Amino acid sequence: MIIKTTPTMKLNKFLAFLILLLTNGILAQSNTTAKINAVAKNGLHKMSLPSEIRSFSKEDLSDFRILDPNGTEVPYYILQGNMESKSSSFSEFKILSRTAIPKKETTIIFENDKTSISEIALSINNSDVRKPYSISGSNDQKEWFGLVNKAVLSELENSEAVSVFKTIPLPLSSYRYLKIDLNDSISLPINILKIGYFTHKINAADLIEIKTSSIKTMQIQAQKKTLIHVAFKYPQIVNQIHFTVSNPNLFQRNARIFVNKKTVIKHKTKSYQETLSNFELNSNQKNIFTIQQLFEKDFFIEIENHDNQPLTFAKIQFFQNPITVIADLKANETYNIQTGNPKLNQPEYDLENFKNNINTDLPEATIHDIQHLTAKENKIKTQSFWQQAWFMWLCIGLGGIAIVFFTANLVKDMKKHS
Repeated sequence: MIIKTTPTMKLNKFLAFLILLLTNGILAQSNTTAKINAVAKNGLHKMSLPSEIRSFSKEDLSDFRILDPNGTEVPYYILQGNMESKSSSFSEFKILSRTAIPKKETTIIFENDKTSISEIALSINNSDVRKPYSISGSNDQKEWFGLVNKAVLSELENSEAVSVFKTIPLPLSSYRYLKIDLNDSISLPINILKIGYFTHKINAADLIEIKTSSIKTMQIQAQKKTLIHVAFKYPQIVNQIHFTVSNPNLFQRNARIFVNKKTVIKHKTKSYQETLSNFELNSNQKNIFTIQQLFEKDFFIEIENHDNQPLTFAKIQFFQNPITVIADLKANETYNIQTGNPKLNQPEYDLENFKNNINTDLPEATIHDIQHLTAKENKIKTQSFWQQAWFMWLCIGLGGIAIVFFTANLVKDMKKHS
């Protein structure tokens, strides 16, 4: 069967080629590239975004893209700020005695080394039985007081290990000794390996420290002020500043952060200072300040001294909140990152709609081999003919001519068949 190519089919193919060519021209203008280390398994992965990537991206990261080996965009979403992770550690109670009366009961007495307790955790060998139990407390192991009566342990199987942890809630109490009585009259005893408790901890992700290229301090005697010029190698996002003051011991100073800006008024360029943040340095507090996010290559910190001696700083540190990217990656694939293209807008991916249902405890992937085009390299790159403005306009012009030509042929074909 021979399929005859019609003018309409030719037109569609030409338009598709034109759109692809223009799109590739836009994506090729990215100034910063990086790679993602190959992952071992298919599925969602999280990646910490290096500050160097953020320095060369838009502040809102709307120009950030992940591309698969075929150059197709890989959907992702971004988690802003500190990601919290939960960790648990198990601590054992000392078992003082274990008594078993066959076909009746097993009694275990253990010592509580905490001031108060509201639950205990039992490590039990896997079992397919339901075990009734009671718990009592004492301060002298002579007189016992009821805490839990005729409760049941169940679901004592773990498919991934030979034992299981079962947590038992208790009324909040501070008895030094606790006793658990297990009813063995209707089933064989279960093997309790350990008795203890879990300590749960929420860990906030660490802030990322940003290294400066220089910090210069100047004393402006006439204004009784200290001026600190902070400069970075590249523009950096700053969310928090830590000041360590070595002298004097007691101080209270107003301070502000500002940047130098320029504006044009009536064809004249004028310089002015834009204040970004105000705060107070005080010896009665930790001088750690969370500021409104700034994205600058350099800025100034101005401190009012009045008639006091200037502050001496042991160190000044700058930090940014971590950014985590979540993306669905395939094992052993090579993924590239492109960013720094001001013409790109915020992408819209379906994955964004599911971020509230996705557990952030995901395997990690790492970003490496970050490369930036220098001004010279970028100039050479933009001189490629398919990225030149004249070439894009030529393609648009040719596309317009082609549309007119194919439309005319299509009209002729329709007249012939009518």
